[in-house]
Formats: sequence, C-alpha cells, structure tokens
Amino acid sequence: MPPWTAVLALLLAALALLLLRPWKRAVGARISLRDHEEQDVVNRGPSEQFNDRREPLPGGCSLICKPSALAQCLLRALRRSAALEPARSSWLSGPHLQTLCHFILPVGPGPDLAREYLQLADDGLVALDWVIGPCARGRRVTNSGGLPPVLLVIPNAWGRLTRNVLGLCLLALDRGYYPVIFHRRGHHGCPLVSPRLQPFGDPSDLKEAVTYIRFRHPAAPLFAVSEGSGSALLLSYLGECGSSSYVTGAACISPVLRCREWFEAGLPWLYERGFLLHQKITLSRYASALEDTVDTSKLFRSSSLREFEETLFCHTKSFPISWDTYWDLNDPLRDVDEAAVPVLCICSADDPVCGPPDHTLPTELFQSNPYFFLLLSNHGGHCGFLRPEPMPAWSHEVILESFKALTEFFRMEERMKGLSRRRTSFLAGRRRWGGLQKREVSPSSNLEIFSWKRSYTR
Repeated sequence: MPPWTAVLALLLAALALLLLRPWKRAVGARISLRDHEEQDVVNRGPSEQFNDRREPLPGGCSLICKPSALAQCLLRALRRSAALEPARSSWLSGPHLQTLCHFILPVGPGPDLAREYLQLADDGLVALDWVIGPCARGRRVTNSGGLPPVLLVIPNAWGRLTRNVLGLCLLALDRGYYPVIFHRRGHHGCPLVSPRLQPFGDPSDLKEAVTYIRFRHPAAPLFAVSEGSGSALLLSYLGECGSSSYVTGAACISPVLRCREWFEAGLPWLYERGFLLHQKITLSRYASALEDTVDTSKLFRSSSLREFEETLFCHTKSFPISWDTYWDLNDPLRDVDEAAVPVLCICSADDPVCGPPDHTLPTELFQSNPYFFLLLSNHGGHCGFLRPEPMPAWSHEVILESFKALTEFFRMEERMKGLSRRRTSFLAGRRRWGGLQKREVSPSSNLEIFSWKRSYTR
C-alpha cells in the first residue's frame, strides 16, 4: 500500500473516532432527518417508503420494479437467496462503520492481477486488470457447456480500489467468471499520457475497452458491475449503446443516480474532505501536465467536490463550458430509456454518502422501466453491505445469483423460441404436402411465445 494511502487511512479513522457524534448530527441535517426520524425509517423498513411496485424479500429488503416475466424470475431467485437472510445485529451494522471499513481499511492480500494498457483513439491510456488467481479447488462452473462469462468491474469515480471490489473479483473467480477491472485515465497507476481526463459520465473510453474485451472473448457472455459513483459511467454506457452494448446483465452497488443534485448538495464533511483529498493526491503527480488545460492552482485549492469537478472539466482553458452544459452531456440517466439490459441496483436506506432513498433515488425509473430493478435494504451504508461472518459482502452474493438467474432465464427463452420455430416449420411442411383437416386447437397451443428481448418486458 502506498505511504500516502496509509496516512490518509489513519487520518480519516482518527477524525471518525473524534468527530463521531457531531458528524452524525451533520449527516442528519443534510438529509433532513432528525434522530427520531432516522430510527423511524429503520423501524419501518425500506419497502414502506414506496407505495407501489414493491415486493418484500428476506432480511427486511424490498424489490421495486415493474411487473414482468423477468421480474418474477429475479424475485424467485432473491427469495431463495441465503445472502438476504436476516443477520444478527452487531457493532458492524452502523452505516458509518460499514462505509469506513469499506473505504479506509487496507485491502489486504488481493487477487493475482495481469495488467493490460489499452491505447485509445486519442492516444490516451486506460488499464485493464485481469484477475487470474488464486483459483480455488472445486471452482464452480457458471456457464455450463460454454465459455466462462467475463465480469467487467468498474470502481468508483475517484479511482480508489476498495476491499469490496477485490472481494467481488475473488468470489466471481471462484464462481467461474473471468473478472477484469477497468481503470480510467490516471487512476490506480494508469499513466496519464495526454492532458485529458475522463468526465464523470463520459463512456467513450469504456466503449473502446468493451470493444477490446469482445475482441479477446467474442463468444463469452459479458456482465458488468459498478461501485458507487462509478455507476454513472456504466449507466451512461448502457444508455448510449442501447441494444448494442454487448452486456447480458449489469448491477450497480450504491449508485449515485441524481449526480448533479448530489454534487450541489455536498456530502457530509468527513466524506467530502476524504474524497476530495484522495482526488487531489491522485492528480498532484500530473500537475505540470495539466497546467496547459486547467488552472491547477485553483484546482488544488478547491474546497468541495463540486468546485473540483467544475474547475477540472468546465473551466478549461481551451474549451470552457457551463455547469448546465456539463450535466447535459454527463448525466448518467440522460439516455436511460435506450438501455436494453437488465440492471439491478442495490441501495441502502441508511447510506450516509448518497442520502435517504426517498430524496436521492428516482423511484419512477424502477416502477416504469422494465429493465431496472431496485433492491433496497435497511442497512449497509455506502457500498458496504458487510456482515460479521467470514464471508464477502452479501451484495456480491446477490449480484452473482441474479446473473445466474438471468442466464437461466435467457436460456429458457431461447429454448422456447427454438421450439416455436421447429413447430412452425413442421406445420408448414405438413401444409405443403397436404391440407390439414380442421381440428380443435388445444389450450396449450394458445400460449404466446416471445423472444427474450420482449418477453421479460411485458
């Protein structure tokens, strides 16, 4: 672990211990909930905050979605999931501890990674870390009879590779996936070879990375998972590419969906300062390279995430744009109606970074769009979802189980479509060689058969 990361971890941990009580009040002020109202939210459970389209799940969770064939399949899988079973209460159940353990603690021994640098069309570089080990004995086979599916993992927008991301990669590797971690320009040791960084919701670099992954694994299914603020990149990609995204299914852990409001409202003091400090340290090594494009002195004096983002991408020396224009181009939900991939969003009602779900989650999206599913839990913090048992975060288990359910659902749909084709060709052949006598049609022949692209949206 780099020295500055250890210093940052110790600093944030000390501040958390010293400022725990006033910090909790600051969070309550930001999200407009008093202490007794916070307790009321916990007692009510997340399902009571939404009146329509909710389905109860084990562990006090709820699934908010539009009714469909795929929704019923996913609901059955989640209700059978052992990961959602209620866990005993522990000291780890607090939202701030869940979040801090996830972001601050050292990552420890992670998986074996093989790095590739991908040169982009504008000569920039992004990095792909392929997870190649360790491979446990008795590794499960996810895609029986076919190639192992590729799992594309997108970390948060600050470039911090967290414990949960590495834990997800290890679990996916054990379940028969081939995980690969996408790193943006200048993030996690990826050199910044051109004075251009990737805006918050610009998927152009990700498009080229997915094209390369498809070139390497043309016949393997592709799934995608994003963490926290990195979900803006994944959702932007799915919206822009639509049915040409090559992705079979996607999941977002604690996504930031109303990004502009999130930047403008600001985060609780400790999180705001921690994320801001991390970004300044990351970009400090490229200060001289960025001088020709941005005002670096103003950039490193920024006192908020909004000021940092606005200085870096709006107040450029060559092509300045307004804050409104920036979000017109980078809002992750700008093309959400074009998305044609099932997306499971896992959120927590006590998320201290995103805020309360009734203010920060566009519930109408999940209630009206058949491709989006919201799994809302009582506890979990921001990207935490930890339990005291010696197991990965329960969100990882749920994501991989949902991907398995998607795979089985699509395989069944293709099988039904194939049976429909064979039956049609058989009847056509009989009509060619002789007229068929009129007969009463059996009830089973009146069943509607749809291709998988339509059946789970009905």
